[in-house]
Amino acid sequence: MATIELTQENFDKTVTQNDIVIIDFWAPWCGPCKSFGPVFEKVSEQYPDIVFAKVNTEEEQGLAGHFQIRSIPTTMILKEQVLVFNQAGALPEEGLKDLMEQVKVLDMDHVREEIKKQQESAQQ
Repeated sequence: MATIELTQENFDKTVTQNDIVIIDFWAPWCGPCKSFGPVFEKVSEQYPDIVFAKVNTEEEQGLAGHFQIRSIPTTMILKEQVLVFNQAGALPEEGLKDLMEQVKVLDMDHVREEIKKQQESAQQ
């Protein structure tokens, strides 16, 4: 699957209707974003079961603000609507592929349990 443009209008539908969504936050003036874009696109073609989405932070300032984007490019991955990865900086192709494999096998029951434990300890 090629990459899609993620906007305020299609964000909720995209995230709720797909198990895994990887998001590249970028801007047209950003040099590292321009070099990461082709890598992101190439890897997207190797994972047709995963949604690869791009957010232009200039046009979608609401989404960028919601996710507190401070540096671009930033890559985020949502699995079953849970944020499981968030990193600023361009990833190399092999690193992105390795990350995709790790996310595909991630035990979300375990992740949710860990989140619950963290929330409970923060409330104490």
